[in-house]
Amino acid sequence: MKETIKKLVEAWGPSGFEHQVRALIQAEVADLADEIRTDSLGNLICRMGSGGARVMVAAHMDEIGLILTYRDDKGFFRFSPLGGLIPDSLTGHRVRFENGVTGVIHREGAFRRPETPTLDEFFIDLDDGNGGSAGVQVGDPGALFRPYEERGTRIMAKSMDDRIGCAVAIEAMRRLKAGGDIPNEVYFVFTVQEEVGVRGARTAAFGLEPTLGIALDVTATADTPRSPNRMVVGLGKGAAIKVHDLGLVVPPAVKEMMIRAAESAGIPYQLELLAMGSTDASGISLSGSGVPSGCISIPCRYVHTTSETVDLNDVEACVGLLTTILQKPIEL
Repeated sequence: MKETIKKLVEAWGPSGFEHQVRALIQAEVADLADEIRTDSLGNLICRMGSGGARVMVAAHMDEIGLILTYRDDKGFFRFSPLGGLIPDSLTGHRVRFENGVTGVIHREGAFRRPETPTLDEFFIDLDDGNGGSAGVQVGDPGALFRPYEERGTRIMAKSMDDRIGCAVAIEAMRRLKAGGDIPNEVYFVFTVQEEVGVRGARTAAFGLEPTLGIALDVTATADTPRSPNRMVVGLGKGAAIKVHDLGLVVPPAVKEMMIRAAESAGIPYQLELLAMGSTDASGISLSGSGVPSGCISIPCRYVHTTSETVDLNDVEACVGLLTTILQKPIEL
């Protein structure tokens, strides 16, 4: 899977501008799905199987980013966030625009101001040395950039949130295809605009009317020094089965179904109770008259930074859990 993961995490695709990522994924799954289409909001919808339960599996293509709002009288650009940028993590980082131009993010008086910064203190340097900005202008979106790296079983990159979920979905599609008959009607949906309000998942679920929703997304961990997270999730301990987050209380039947699947296949798992944030599962759950929904989460350190870190063993556990669930008739 590592080649696919590297390709996805290094791709450019802030919220609302996921087209490059969508093209990469469509090429990966072209021979796997029975039907592929893109809806009006930009979600990539891939159907496998027919009959049985109608399952929507959602992984979002977008990453946190920013959009240029104005250029000041010195030629530096100011910006607004596309998703949850963390000000403390921005100084000195680089931002890439769709035309390939890279800018540097910096903070006014960065080393003389120890207090926690706000986004309006930051600017982007796009000076090309000739009085211009290398073709970048107000209104252009950008995404933070840092390349994929490996350290043993740990892999690091920007946009693991949620390209790693997309990679899990793609690998599950490969294994389902290799396994033959699929007893459920499964829609793998690679969604847009999750980071700005789970928008793609809501519209896709409205159109598909699934009987079960499963999101694939990262979750925070509590295994770093002085972690503020009060939870049990850690890297290398297996797939995280969501129980609760700010946008979703997982129905007990969905949680128990996932636990049974993990235990029957000998897949390591841990329970996730997240005190902040939510996933596409919350959007699916509120579609139409309601959809029972859960989430298989990939544990991730340093979420919403350019060094998001996951463990390949956890990734494999998530692929195994999702595949195990979908290979059998869904009964809640």
